[in-house]
Amino acid sequence: MITNTEIAKRGNQFPNHIVDFKHENDKIYFTTQNGVILQVTILRDSVLRFRYATEYVFEPDFSYAISEDVNLGYNELTVEDEIPEYVITTSKIKVYINKTDLKVQIVDLNGVVLMEDELGFHWDENFDYGGNVVKMSKVCHSGESYYGMGDKASHTNLKGKRVNNWVTDSYAYGKDQEPLYKSIPFYIGLKDSIAYGIFFDNSFSTYFDFAGEKRNVTSFWADGGEMNYYFFYGPQMQEVVESYTDLTGVPELPPLWALGFHQSKWSYFPEQKVRDIASNFRKLNIPCDAIYLDIDYMEGFRCFTWNNQYFPNPKKMIEELEEDGFKTITMIDPGIKVDRDYWVYQQAMDNGFFCRRADGPHFKGKVWPGECKFPDFTNPEVREWWADLYKEMIADMGVSGVWNDMNEPAIMEVPTKTANLDVRHDYDGHPCSHRKAHNIYGMQMVRATYEGVKKFMFPRRPFVLTRAAYSGTQRYCATWTGDNVATWEHLWIANVQMQRMCLSGYSFVGSDIGGFAEQPNGELFARWMQLAVFHPFCRVHSSGDHGDQEPWSFGDEITDIVREFIELRYQLLPYLYTMFYNYIKEGFPMLQSLVFYDQKDHQTHFRTDEFIFGKQMLVCPVQEPNAQGRRMYFPKGNWYNYWTDELNSGGVERWVSAEIHRVPLFVKEGAMIPKYPVQQYVGEKEIDKLLIDVYFKEGTENSEVYEDQQEGYDYKKGRYSLRRFKLTGKENELIIQQFKDGNFITPYDSFKLTFHGLPFKIEAVELDNEEVNLNEIKLNGGNTIEVPKDFTELHIFGK
Repeated sequence: MITNTEIAKRGNQFPNHIVDFKHENDKIYFTTQNGVILQVTILRDSVLRFRYATEYVFEPDFSYAISEDVNLGYNELTVEDEIPEYVITTSKIKVYINKTDLKVQIVDLNGVVLMEDELGFHWDENFDYGGNVVKMSKVCHSGESYYGMGDKASHTNLKGKRVNNWVTDSYAYGKDQEPLYKSIPFYIGLKDSIAYGIFFDNSFSTYFDFAGEKRNVTSFWADGGEMNYYFFYGPQMQEVVESYTDLTGVPELPPLWALGFHQSKWSYFPEQKVRDIASNFRKLNIPCDAIYLDIDYMEGFRCFTWNNQYFPNPKKMIEELEEDGFKTITMIDPGIKVDRDYWVYQQAMDNGFFCRRADGPHFKGKVWPGECKFPDFTNPEVREWWADLYKEMIADMGVSGVWNDMNEPAIMEVPTKTANLDVRHDYDGHPCSHRKAHNIYGMQMVRATYEGVKKFMFPRRPFVLTRAAYSGTQRYCATWTGDNVATWEHLWIANVQMQRMCLSGYSFVGSDIGGFAEQPNGELFARWMQLAVFHPFCRVHSSGDHGDQEPWSFGDEITDIVREFIELRYQLLPYLYTMFYNYIKEGFPMLQSLVFYDQKDHQTHFRTDEFIFGKQMLVCPVQEPNAQGRRMYFPKGNWYNYWTDELNSGGVERWVSAEIHRVPLFVKEGAMIPKYPVQQYVGEKEIDKLLIDVYFKEGTENSEVYEDQQEGYDYKKGRYSLRRFKLTGKENELIIQQFKDGNFITPYDSFKLTFHGLPFKIEAVELDNEEVNLNEIKLNGGNTIEVPKDFTELHIFGK
């Protein structure tokens, strides 16, 4: 065994050998012979940060990704100087730092290796730009799998893939195409059914190779900046995702209408066209809560203006749409037209708010208005100015939400599709080039937009949507997956992208239903809608170049199918709202791949199609034409067919019938699924009773429903209603216990419970230990009862 003395004597043979060690509170420093310093920070017992400096110097410690509300603190921390390594121990894991080569190994308290360096930290000087290309390589163990990384158009399991994070306008992208619109450098590793996570917080262009180049090596690297990554220990994937989401943050609760159905197109104009679209929704009884205005509502594509020829009185139009239940959402892009008579341009010029090139001139690029300049949203003064620009649109005109597009930033007619790399940015007082700021440019634009919309919407909640994003952008807004294509392959891509985004901490996400580019046929549109109503953000958006794509555009049969599924989404709004509550309260993803649901079942590790919606519904979309059904995998547990109540056991793959009017949809045994009546828009009807579908289980299952005023911020002051239900089923008995929290009084006084799979006929009912008259509560042939909402315990007896 090599000793400390021998290590010191042989320093030239081991340039990475440790020559100095220091422990200061939650930080431990290791300095090597060749000028590398490793800083290990203990954030929590299961969350550690590894940060490497070269030439003995750390860069300023600043990140846009990290939430101000991150939970910190640990229960145990010891650091031991042993031979041949230093050992850091928390209550969850042990970290070994090798004294000879600075390599890191992390094990659980049972000694199981979770992660270990292969070559470890290494770097190359970047002679073109200065600084270093920083690299890290880890051992890929046999059978190890990888998940996450945001909106990649690839299989949910990234084993064998290489990906690049460089936020890019990727019109009509294809399967496995890299890079795309978002940079979320976070992955989940799954080894021997134990999960861990890595977040490489570096805003330069980053790369990840998941055992693609070398079968036993996973590596990640960046074109500049520091090697700075966070390690999250599970052992459950749920714990990893929740820890990462806690680190990078969650949004506020959206207004409930934002979870309804939205309709968009490039473009709806003039005003009469917008009114006709709204009228058709109401005439055909297809629920819809929002209509979007793309760039053609502007005067010459100038942001914060209106085309008076197309929209002579936008305020009146918006008010009248609101009276009919429609919120108006407008697009705002980052490119500001070069025009001395344009007030936004002139304000930015007067205040020096536009980005500049390395030698001083303003950066210019062509977008929809023609030649444009671009605000530097990394400057807090610019963000404050930009936020205030929304006053007229939101406070005066009555627009309900804003959609930031082209904010990669996308530039036309240049090979790079974006800003020149020598463009300079303030970066909140840490000046840098576009190489560092590119991936966070869209994030900081939408951050400014969020602050403005929130300011002028108050006391209502804001709704903001972005195309470009970096880790942490979920704190500000919803997102969608960009300019997809009306193909069956893209239906598959949309499915895996939603699952991947939710596992990457960003749950408020959707796709352009039906495809943005090209034209779907009716079957594809219907199948896409059957998938997308189970996505957190639900919007049709399409290019005006390829025909109409409203729900009624494909004939009566498809219209009826689409209406039924949009109605189903509106019925499930209390379930969906509860999903969102759990997301912001716990970091629990709104959709989960099957591997997240049961990581110990190796059959789930490569499943792409099936996913869990919320915590208690299983969805498996049909993703090929002319299908009358499909094979699908049922994870652990028992699952009721939503349409037939047939009970299916888990752990098997089987054929499921799914003709064009049906999608494979199942409910977990024991679940209590809350529903509202069908509404044409959120708030159309007063909810006079909460409908709850109760699925019998012999055993126990927990369910819950979260409600509040659906708008405003009183929920942060305790004005919410959280009802938790514990269902216990026995051979001839069913017990439902209710536990309540919050002081919001719901508008309804009763629950209407509909029982599914009840193995007995109801003979008697006790409510809080008092027998009730069956004639007063039994409805619909004995499978539905109505009870007061505030009961504590409900007993149902049968024979």
